[in-house]
Amino acid sequence: MNLDEIRKRMDRLQNKSNGKSKSDYKANFWKPPSGEKSVIRIVPYKHNKEVPFTELYFYFGIDKPRMMSLSNFDESDPILEFASQLRKSNDADNMALAKKLYPKMRTFAPVIVRGEEDKGVRFWEFGKMVYQELLGVMMDEDYGDITDIAQGRDVTVEVIPAAETGKMYDTTTVRVKPVQTPLSDSAETAESFLENQKNVIDLFNKYSFDEMKESLQKYLAPSEEQETVEATSPVKEKVDLNSKIDDLFG
Repeated sequence: MNLDEIRKRMDRLQNKSNGKSKSDYKANFWKPPSGEKSVIRIVPYKHNKEVPFTELYFYFGIDKPRMMSLSNFDESDPILEFASQLRKSNDADNMALAKKLYPKMRTFAPVIVRGEEDKGVRFWEFGKMVYQELLGVMMDEDYGDITDIAQGRDVTVEVIPAAETGKMYDTTTVRVKPVQTPLSDSAETAESFLENQKNVIDLFNKYSFDEMKESLQKYLAPSEEQETVEATSPVKEKVDLNSKIDDLFG
């Protein structure tokens, strides 16, 4: 028996502050309100001095709303390995399933929200389009280092509701302020912002290889209705995906 693993599982059950509770989420993450404009400052990241952005990969909707890929830790990941095996086949259904299973990248940046400086540094999570735009700005010499604590630039974030654009999802736009400003008028406060930062990867549960394999098996398990349809269908051969998992991992 692995006592360390037993302790970790007990900690996850007992520790509500591990990225689970709503109050803890609000304390650690900032989500721009829909239909409004917000002004933020991207802060130099204590845990990565060179780049303020952290790229993390997640699975969504596989047994749990969100699961971190073990690839974030350079560890073997059963879901990723299984998806990679499916992708190698020439079967269209397998390749479509592989696409669903592959982890999705989300990017996080430490920010101070203007008007809410008392809440300290929180993490803003965003997708590929916003990430590309911010990277483009930071590569532009005309802007300089927008995270510089003395001569950086604030960023206006606007979320346009889907109802206004006719799209399926809200649209987030970013606009970098032309005027350079300090992170804070107080050197002490600025120093506090730089030092009092959590490591974003620690704010999410890390599941073990076996736990993730079990979640994958549950996700792939057909419902009773699906089993009935497949059993009576003379056209399509039923594929036992769980047996494929066992073949892959033993």
